[in-house]
Amino acid sequence: MAITKKRKAVEAKLDKNKQYTLAEAASVVKSINLTKFDSSVDVHIRLGVDPKKADQAIRGTVTLPHGTGKTKRVLVLCTPDKEAEARGAGADFVGLDEFVSKIEGGWTDVDVIVATPSVMPKIGRLGKILGPRNLMPNPKTGTVTNDVANAVTEVKGGKIAFKIDKAGIIHASVGRVSFEPKKLAENAQELINTLVRMKPATAKGIYLKGISMASTMSPGLSIDTKSVGA
Repeated sequence: MAITKKRKAVEAKLDKNKQYTLAEAASVVKSINLTKFDSSVDVHIRLGVDPKKADQAIRGTVTLPHGTGKTKRVLVLCTPDKEAEARGAGADFVGLDEFVSKIEGGWTDVDVIVATPSVMPKIGRLGKILGPRNLMPNPKTGTVTNDVANAVTEVKGGKIAFKIDKAGIIHASVGRVSFEPKKLAENAQELINTLVRMKPATAKGIYLKGISMASTMSPGLSIDTKSVGA
């Protein structure tokens, strides 16, 4: 009940009709955080696209300039000749058959899985387990590659993957509440800039239809799409 009372008190202070700039939202989101832990700060971006159309089903990656604030656990599935390269780059788990068996048994205790093209036929059957968790390696997100060292380095350095949902919304973490407001705003801006560059030629009308920012369990702040300067 305490959380509910705190949330009511926070919401009473907010003007629900106000549209914030990214800088304002990044500052306010820190002051209205309701958790005792270092919450994730997420942005939700509604795009003027039809996700059912293949050319408008936006999916990609972006490297956040200030990282996510979370140390990602990376599994590299590869042949033995690539194992030393993966470990040298900082991969948390490296191998193939052992981890295929573990995943088939229900183990998915990682944040990102990188695979070399040569092993994809062997792990294809894991799609029904990894797909729903957004863990299936994919060339579009740079997680199917022979350059496993670079892939691991990028993930550890703040590279995130995003994918539009059925409602036409991109959800992504842009840091933690412990971040300086400027860093949160710059991370969010980099994501927005990337999405603008990816605008499908077939998308008609307003592209950035709505943007909000919120920390875990806290109310969302509406951001003025005209203020992002994308």
